[in-house]
Amino acid sequence: MIKLYWHPFSGHAHRVHMLLSILELNFELIPVDLPAGEHQRPEFLALNPFGQIPVLVDGEIVISDSNAILVYLATVYDREQQWLPNTPLARANIEQFLSLAAHRLAGSIAKLRAANLFNRSIDREPLTQEAHKLLKQLQNYQNGRQWLVGTNPTIADLALYSYIKLAPEGGISLADYPVLETWLKRVEGLAGFVPMQLSNVGLRKES
Repeated sequence: MIKLYWHPFSGHAHRVHMLLSILELNFELIPVDLPAGEHQRPEFLALNPFGQIPVLVDGEIVISDSNAILVYLATVYDREQQWLPNTPLARANIEQFLSLAAHRLAGSIAKLRAANLFNRSIDREPLTQEAHKLLKQLQNYQNGRQWLVGTNPTIADLALYSYIKLAPEGGISLADYPVLETWLKRVEGLAGFVPMQLSNVGLRKES
């Protein structure tokens, strides 16, 4: 059985959890106690020397980094190649969004949310500006489209979903981004979709 080392508050882990469920794979969720530092203990570092979740264990195969895991699962277990089409242009377009998720999204919206969740002190103003810039760009791009790449959902949609859904927890309202809110609901309507665990921080705390 596939094992996913995860934490319920991790958007990176959530995107993998979604694909495992959507592909109807047999898997076990293994919680990692981040506040207790379990991810820095020798037994976990033996799986991922960088001390980060998620980590996927599939038999003797061990993969860390959420986007790398998405690529692996879609390549190995999606027989119809919907989630990662085997065409150079589609794959390049998907990689573009995986990179965006790993850098601009993680470095703005996800960082703001983590600061609220774990009471971290950060310089909010530039991160908030970047978050809104990114959301406006995605809104313009997504206008008139159902999915980020092509006519079917792909791992690009899963890679961006979790932290955009969590934007209010970082103090970023989605009210000005109705196209993205519709897209979020579209992802939530997928067969096998797994909801992200929400937290009472940021705008959710104020509402």
